[in-house]
Amino acid sequence: MTPLLAWITQSGIVQGVIIGATLAFLSAVLLLNTVARRIATTIDGWSTIRRIGRPGNGVLVRAASAKALPAVNVLEEAAYWTARTDRSGRRLSGRRTYVLHVPLGGLPPNDAFWSLTVTDVGGYASRGTSGPSSVDDRSGLVPNADGSIDIRLHHEAPPGPDPNWLATPGGAFMLMLRAYLPGAAILEGSYRVPPVVEVS
Repeated sequence: MTPLLAWITQSGIVQGVIIGATLAFLSAVLLLNTVARRIATTIDGWSTIRRIGRPGNGVLVRAASAKALPAVNVLEEAAYWTARTDRSGRRLSGRRTYVLHVPLGGLPPNDAFWSLTVTDVGGYASRGTSGPSSVDDRSGLVPNADGSIDIRLHHEAPPGPDPNWLATPGGAFMLMLRAYLPGAAILEGSYRVPPVVEVS
């Protein structure tokens, strides 16, 4: 061991700096998570931050927004929702099967397009899936007889072709819904994303 390395490993100053930096990082994460929860609206397991990207938000709100949803637009350009739990508040897991039942007219109103994506819990592309991880308004979703749409979410591939199936990873996951150039119901706050429901 070199003298410099020996000094670093035995120095109280270096250890203090490392411990202090670690505590500062953890404190910042806790603070930003608290701010994000305060400014987010959560209904039926779906969370959104309507103030995201606004000028004058302040440094804490801007930092919390960037941590929650990095590189996003203002609401008038794109609306974002995330779900980490189902309607009952239980954590989403690939060990269970879910359905997102969208009633007739219940897809996100928009003047561009919408998309629903399965991600890992950090919001990144999920790994270990055996099929499609996203659907959108161009996916050819098959409606039910009443015009509603059931989007099925589970890990195992269905026995035959199913355009309404989204593959989930084997463990915990998150859903992200986006609507670009959102419609009036989203901008006014009256639109509600259908809940994710566990099925047997």
